[in-house]
Amino acid sequence: MPKEKIKAMIQGGKATAAPPLGPALGPLGVNIGQVIAKINEKTKSFAGMQVPVEVIVDTSTKEFEIEVGTPPTSALLLKEAGVEKGSGNPLTDKIADVLIEQIIKVSKMKEDSLLGKDLKARVKEVIGTCNSMGILVEGVQGRDAIALVNAGKFDEEIRLEKTELSQEELKALEAEKIRLREELEKRRTEFEAKAKEIIAQMQGMERGKIKAKLLEAKIPTALIEALLPVEAAPAGAAPGAAAPAAGAKKAEASKKEEKPKK
Repeated sequence: MPKEKIKAMIQGGKATAAPPLGPALGPLGVNIGQVIAKINEKTKSFAGMQVPVEVIVDTSTKEFEIEVGTPPTSALLLKEAGVEKGSGNPLTDKIADVLIEQIIKVSKMKEDSLLGKDLKARVKEVIGTCNSMGILVEGVQGRDAIALVNAGKFDEEIRLEKTELSQEELKALEAEKIRLREELEKRRTEFEAKAKEIIAQMQGMERGKIKAKLLEAKIPTALIEALLPVEAAPAGAAPGAAAPAAGAKKAEASKKEEKPKK
């Protein structure tokens, strides 16, 4: 039985008969409306995200099956946390907090691609990803949340595969996200003031020494690069070229002073 496969990226729960699906399905003789409805049914939990889908059509019977991929675990966590990107410094800067129900939800969505042999093990995998993104779980860092899972604190939620949150819980998470954002902005302001003070005190010194001092003061690297100008390249050098080292400058100067032999 010959089979045709059509792959496409669609927005979760919002596939339509427009390109790319419609024109590709038309020549295969399947009921396009049924295919679209089935895709939307299977991808509705990924609303707001791009999802890979594959439509497999038996061209002799016109029967079809839908295979749905899933976005990366990190993308699912960002959606659950309601943030656009992970923390630039996850060890110190926390961007959001999620509940165990949200972790269970993501674990179930990624069931086929996670390594854990059961839901509890997969929950711990997802929490590990939270740890690397600066996302708290139940108000604690990822490693502490994993310890709580190991201790059995969330066994009942995992057994029931609970994924729904109350309006009160959602409201509390939103308030916590705002608090964390304000705390992050306050810390950045403090780091920026400290960095500018160090740069002013070390004005005229080599960039490397200033950068070392900033790192010693635990100023985030991204902020250092934003505040500390790159040393100017010599006139006529290609864009991005670094200034020659002190030793190279001396060698060049000595060559100019040396007179040609007759």
